[in-house]
Amino acid sequence: MHGAKIVGVGAYVPDGVLSNADLERMLDTSDQWIVERTGMRERRIAPPEMAASDMSVYAAERALAHAKLKPDDIDAFIVATVTPDYIFPATASLVASRFGLVGKAAFDIEIACSGFIYALATGASMVRAGVFNRVLVIGAEKLSSITNYQDRATAILFGDGAGAVVIERSPTNSFLSCELGTDGAQPELLYIPAGGTREPFSEQGVRAGRHFMQMQGREIFRVAVTRIQECTALALERANLHVEDIVHMIPHQANKRIIIAAARQLGVPIERVVINIERYGNTSAASIPIALAEAVESGRIHDGDPILFVGFGGGLSWGAIIWRW
Repeated sequence: MHGAKIVGVGAYVPDGVLSNADLERMLDTSDQWIVERTGMRERRIAPPEMAASDMSVYAAERALAHAKLKPDDIDAFIVATVTPDYIFPATASLVASRFGLVGKAAFDIEIACSGFIYALATGASMVRAGVFNRVLVIGAEKLSSITNYQDRATAILFGDGAGAVVIERSPTNSFLSCELGTDGAQPELLYIPAGGTREPFSEQGVRAGRHFMQMQGREIFRVAVTRIQECTALALERANLHVEDIVHMIPHQANKRIIIAAARQLGVPIERVVINIERYGNTSAASIPIALAEAVESGRIHDGDPILFVGFGGGLSWGAIIWRW
């Protein structure tokens, strides 16, 4: 079995900003109410002509530059997204094509806010197994395209962006362990009702807003904290580490109260937790790689640091990875 390490990181967020002040003019809400309940002050919004593949390419270019690699050095492209350019083909194949590449492996992972965790585990496992030498893993979302801005429960939460990492074969292994899980018994807790084979698009459904996200926030909060704690404990056990060994916790940026509650229950000091939700809101599969890229760029992460990546989202789905930088 080979080793795997991350040799490049990159992130991209659009220029457009949707602030709490903007939302105050659109909805019955306030900056104080939003900050107290979510920790968010603004989120980035992509222009109408920009798709998930565009943001993926921008983040990938920065990750490749950081790794000092060319696009053709990549053997496989994985994009985690619930906002693909099209139902098919895969957004990952469009990204590879934008780099002028033909014949490269490319596929998407669609499991909402846990998407980057699943994609990172998949890419690292393929590298470790010797299937590929280098894999580019991207989390990209244009959540503004599936958000109902008349629904206060969801309109205040979501933003757009992309983050990317380059995973490379290595004599030493950084991928220490992972725990992945799902529970599909109650998809209605966080889902889009229409657009699939259960309920295809229809004029009536679109008028009713059933092509937008719907969420039961109180139940999500309760389950999220529990699942984050459980999957982290299992991942730590498999890595033969303790929570005290974790230098950085990089969680999915869903809600600041969820992050703080999960860190408290795990026993991770808040100063070890990477939080950027104030500026970007919830960017689903993009949130962890964006936070990672910013932490690396700022010099916060050092060689040898054990990192906990942990996420929870639609599905319901969850996952944790222990990674040594």
